Amino acid sequence: MLLTGCAAKNLVVLAPDPDGGVGHITVSNRAGSVEINTTNAFTAIKDSESAPSTPAGMDTAKIQDLFGKALAAQPLSPVHFILYFKIDSTDLLPESGDMVPEIIAGIHQRGSEMVSVVGHSDTAGDKAYNLRLSTLRAAAVKDRLVELGIAESLIDVTSHGEENPLIKTGDNVKNEKNRRVEVVIR
Repeated sequence: MLLTGCAAKNLVVLAPDPDGGVGHITVSNRAGSVEINTTNAFTAIKDSESAPSTPAGMDTAKIQDLFGKALAAQPLSPVHFILYFKIDSTDLLPESGDMVPEIIAGIHQRGSEMVSVVGHSDTAGDKAYNLRLSTLRAAAVKDRLVELGIAESLIDVTSHGEENPLIKTGDNVKNEKNRRVEVVIR
């Protein structure tokens, strides 16, 4: 199926992302290159002096047979949540507060060993104040998670102040989307 004659030394298969999307990959060596941009397409490379084979499709059962153990061993993709805050405050907006139980459930369901909590602010005010405010927001979310039963040792807290806005704005601009804490469950 892969090559006639000699077995492939390397086999590259383009699998779909967890969400079903597909990207592309270029496989190359001294003898040539091929681009793969179709789900479950593959190329085989016999050696460094032979160009990669023309991409062809591989059925899911064959992929599972060849790579099932490696695919099963992959960690789950991180889950991201964005919580928004009232202006100049560590108080969550109501719809963000409603997401906290979902975050707790996600941590428990995944058996997470690391949860990142990253505070942000908009550009209203000076940088030092915004860094302090984003730190307080991240700490407030961490405290809420701990209060609801998440081990403090699992939570890594950082803050960026106004330095990494979700929506780029000028200085001293109030923007609801930038007043946030990002929670990443790994």
